[in-house]
Amino acid sequence: MSPAEPHLEQRDTEAVPGRPGRRKGGRGGERSMVPEAEFTSYYGRPIVKPAPWEADIPAYLFAGGLAAGSSLIAAGADLTGRPALRRTGRLGALGALGVSMFALVHDLGKPSRFYNMLRTAKLTSPMSVGTWILSLYGPWAGLAAAAEGTRLLPESARRRAPVALLGRLDRPTGVLAAVFAPPVAAYTAVLLSDTATPSWHEAFRELPFVFVGSGAAAAAGLGLLAAPVHETGPVRRLAAGAAALELVMEHRMEQSMGLTAEPLHHGKVGRLMRAAKGLTAAGAVGAALGGRHRGLAAASGLALLAGSACTRFGIFEAGQASARDPKYTVVPQRERLEREGPVRYRE
Repeated sequence: MSPAEPHLEQRDTEAVPGRPGRRKGGRGGERSMVPEAEFTSYYGRPIVKPAPWEADIPAYLFAGGLAAGSSLIAAGADLTGRPALRRTGRLGALGALGVSMFALVHDLGKPSRFYNMLRTAKLTSPMSVGTWILSLYGPWAGLAAAAEGTRLLPESARRRAPVALLGRLDRPTGVLAAVFAPPVAAYTAVLLSDTATPSWHEAFRELPFVFVGSGAAAAAGLGLLAAPVHETGPVRRLAAGAAALELVMEHRMEQSMGLTAEPLHHGKVGRLMRAAKGLTAAGAVGAALGGRHRGLAAASGLALLAGSACTRFGIFEAGQASARDPKYTVVPQRERLEREGPVRYRE
C-alpha cells in the first residue's frame, strides 16, 4: 500500500473488543483513533438532579418499616396469648411511628405541608398514596398503644367509662393496625423507585421485598431485645425468615440493576451495605440458634435493628450517588436503545 492511500488502511480497521478508544490496524498494530469517552453533562451539572433529601428520609424509611413490623408482631402476640411481646410490639410501633412522622414533617419543613397532601387523593402519586396509608395506619396503631396503656392503670381507673371503652377496643384496633401495616412497610420502596434517580429506579422490581424483609427483621429484633425469651419463639422464626427474604432479594436486586448497582459497592455506601448484610445475617443466625439465652437474644436483636438501619441508609445514599454521576443515566439509556433497535415512524 502506498503512502498516498492511507484512507484504505483506515477503512479496513475495526474496533478492538473491550478496548474503548482503540483501533486495530491491518498490519496488527494498535493506535488510538478516538479518545476515551468521558461522561459529562451540560455545564458540569448532573443530568438527574439528586433528591433534595437529607438524613431525615432514611430515618423515616427505617422507622416506618419498624413500626409496621411491630404492629404485625403485636397482633400475632395478642391472638396467641403473649402479653409482654404484645406490649413490646404496640409501644414499639407507636414510638417508631412518632419518629417516622417527626422525620417526615421535619423534612417537609412544616406540618401544614403534610396536611395539604391530604386534601386530594392521587392514585398515580406514591407520595399521595403513602400519605393516606400513614393516615389510615397511624390512628389504629395509636389507639392500640393507648389501649395497652390502660392495662397499667389501677383497676378502679380502668372501670371508668372512657378508659373502659378504650379497653374494649384493645384487640380490634390492634388487628386494624396490622391490616394497614404491610402497605406502610412497602410503599416507601415504591416512592423511591418511582423517581428518576438511577439506582432507585432500576431496583423497582425487588426493592419492595427488600424493604418488607428489612422492616420485619427490625421488628423481630425489637421483640428479641425487649420481650422475655419464653414468648419470643415466633419472633425468632420471623427473624430468620425476614432476614433471608431481605438478603436474597437484595442479591437479586443488585443483579438486575446492572451498572446502577455500582454505587452500592463503593465508598461509604459500600461499607454501609456490607455492614447491613453482615449484621442481618449474624442477627438471624443468633436468633435461630440462641434459643432461650437472654444475652444472645438481646445481641441478635440489636444486630437486626442495626442491619435494617444500615440497609435503608445505604440504599438512600446509593441513589444520591447515582444521580450525581451522569454515567448511571447515560449508559443504561444507551443500552435500552440498543436492545429496542432503531425507532420507526409511521407515515
